Amino acid sequence: MNPQAKLVFIISLLLGTTITISSNHWILAWTGLEINTLAILPLISKSHHPRAIEAATKYFMVQATASALVLFSSMTNAWHTGQWDITQLTHPMSCLILTSALAMKLGLVPFHFWFPEVLQGSQLTTGLLLSTMMKLPPISLLFMTSPSLNPTLLTTMATLSVALGGWMGLNQTQIRKIMAFSSISHLGWMTIILSYNPKLTLLNFYLYTLMTMTIFLALNTIKTLKLSTLMTSWTKTPALTSALLLTLLSLAGLPPLTGFLPKWLIIQELTKQCMASTAVLMSLLSLLGLFFYLRLAYCATITLPPHTTNHMKQWHTNKPTHSSVAILTLMSTSLLPISPLISSSI
Repeated sequence: MNPQAKLVFIISLLLGTTITISSNHWILAWTGLEINTLAILPLISKSHHPRAIEAATKYFMVQATASALVLFSSMTNAWHTGQWDITQLTHPMSCLILTSALAMKLGLVPFHFWFPEVLQGSQLTTGLLLSTMMKLPPISLLFMTSPSLNPTLLTTMATLSVALGGWMGLNQTQIRKIMAFSSISHLGWMTIILSYNPKLTLLNFYLYTLMTMTIFLALNTIKTLKLSTLMTSWTKTPALTSALLLTLLSLAGLPPLTGFLPKWLIIQELTKQCMASTAVLMSLLSLLGLFFYLRLAYCATITLPPHTTNHMKQWHTNKPTHSSVAILTLMSTSLLPISPLISSSI
């Protein structure tokens, strides 16, 4: 792709995200969402592979449907209340339609079917944008409308997302699909606490973005897309693969790593809200996700070739690792000691 064109698309992504996050009017928020959708489509399909074209088509259809539902819910609310302000969403039907639309944009259950296929058809760098930056505008809209949303509906969708994200990721061999189901599972943790402590949802999203960015950049450095090729990475980049192991365990939520912090705070908040049984259920369902994170870590650091799976042997390259990967890895694994400071800020 032409570097100038890529720069235009990246600037458009930043512009659309900024418009949606900073807007108070529903039309402006919808405009930002549309700019985001149109800017990411060329990045998904830039390889001109049939899978990439299919992924771009699926993404366009789902996002266009969700954007239409967002516009319809805002118009319905304005028809009944006379308000176009995002924080004044009060009509019950508008709240229900908006929840469905934003769940479709995020990939929450039961609107999750498109996300693993789109991520599988995209390159790693584009997959990183889809998993992190493209989820910020819908989450910001959920944050602004959280007092009006139905807590029971959000809790149900969140529990199903954690269950399905862990269950469907067990039998996957493609790393991008594993990361897609990981994203669905983490979105469940963000959604369940939205009605009770929205700032905790944003904290969870920021830490998830930090850890996911580390994993995608590490995978992009070692050029790995499947478990069978991940098994050969230890002999090429042992230091980076060790960092990948720690980041995967942090994403799984194991103490004393950074990923344990949002789960810890969410379980604590659910207990305060007299939802101890829901917290126990979420903790048990997250063990499903822990299994495939450990499987990834096992393939990356413990299993050494040769093995029985047929795959193309990659050449040993001396491509240097970018310094940002080291910084992101350090932050993804060692932020738990500052949890009292983070807890006091939310």
